[in-house]
Amino acid sequence: MTQQQLAERVGISKAMISAYETETRYPSYDILIKLAATFGVSTDYLLGLEKNKTIDITGLDEEETQIVINLVSVLKKRKKED
Repeated sequence: MTQQQLAERVGISKAMISAYETETRYPSYDILIKLAATFGVSTDYLLGLEKNKTIDITGLDEEETQIVINLVSVLKKRKKED
């Protein structure tokens, strides 16, 4: 995603996105929430307070949800074995 695309999604200028990336400016609470929603993460994750990532399973039925849970479990197990 380009800076311009992100700026359009959250309703700010491309220059502001650049300023956030270079840490010369920081987003307001409203923009932080919009950024988190855009990337599908928590505001704590964006702020570096949380290291866990989340997966949005909204819209999946119970069977599909269970498939995702099982897949994550298998991948975690394989990671531990490495």
